Amino acid sequence: MIMLTKLNNEKIIVNSGQIESIELIPESKIIMMNGKFYIVKEDADEIIRKTIEYNGKIRNYVER
Repeated sequence: MIMLTKLNNEKIIVNSGQIESIELIPESKIIMMNGKFYIVKEDADEIIRKTIEYNGKIRNYVER
């Protein structure tokens, strides 16, 4: 899950594993696998960075 910012500055948390594509319009329009979409302030590079960072945390998770 990654935290992003909608245009009205509302924070949303998105399941990055369900992102189908990102359109640059010039904001980022995140299109989910279920057809819903979100328009956010973060650019594609930032969304990709957050997704990679999140996936790294998941793969390195150790239950204590």
